[in-house]
Amino acid sequence: MDVSGKRILVVEDEAGIREMIRFALERESFDVLEAGDVSEARVQVADLRPDLILLDWMLPGTSGVDYARELKADPTTRDIPVIMVTARTEEEDTVRGLNVGADDYMTKPFSFPELVARIHAVLRRAVPGGESECITVSGLAVDAASQRVTADGDPVRLGPTEYRLLHFFASHPERVYTREQVLDRVWGHNVYVEERTVDVHIRRLRKALAPFGYDGMIQTVRGTGYRFSDKF
Repeated sequence: MDVSGKRILVVEDEAGIREMIRFALERESFDVLEAGDVSEARVQVADLRPDLILLDWMLPGTSGVDYARELKADPTTRDIPVIMVTARTEEEDTVRGLNVGADDYMTKPFSFPELVARIHAVLRRAVPGGESECITVSGLAVDAASQRVTADGDPVRLGPTEYRLLHFFASHPERVYTREQVLDRVWGHNVYVEERTVDVHIRRLRKALAPFGYDGMIQTVRGTGYRFSDKF
């Protein structure tokens, strides 16, 4: 499995441990994000949508277990795999971590080769629909496994939010969504974002698709919101 560019969010309140994990993962060609607590993690998840979250159990404020439960309860984030990391070794703690939806569980201290192997295994299981899942509409292809977009074979460069917007719309063609619905499905219920933010990212998405002639697929429905369609 090609992990180049796969985005891992490390949620750990001890900066020294975060730095060691970052170093180990970057050597494996992962793109590493960091957060010292759940508040920072929520921002990273909303803005950059990690492919996997490495989540410490004991965090200041909201615990890692509570945040894992929150992630798995939200339709917009429940598919992000979570590996819990903790110093707790009791079996009941392992069971509790897995019961809230964690995909795997590691106890400290751990070896970095084992951590990397666990991440690879979880990512392989987590790819929606398998490695080959690709949505293609009239020459515009959205590859969920690699998070790459092509137009008639040529790469389309999109920011993380624009990619999530396009993937959402391409997965639900010919349906009209209000701005509020788009916010809930793409940004999540627990993130405060103004509705006009949707319009800004829609403009960016159209601008990226315009050179290939596919900007017309993102259609404004007056008085309601937006629709994705290849019927111009």
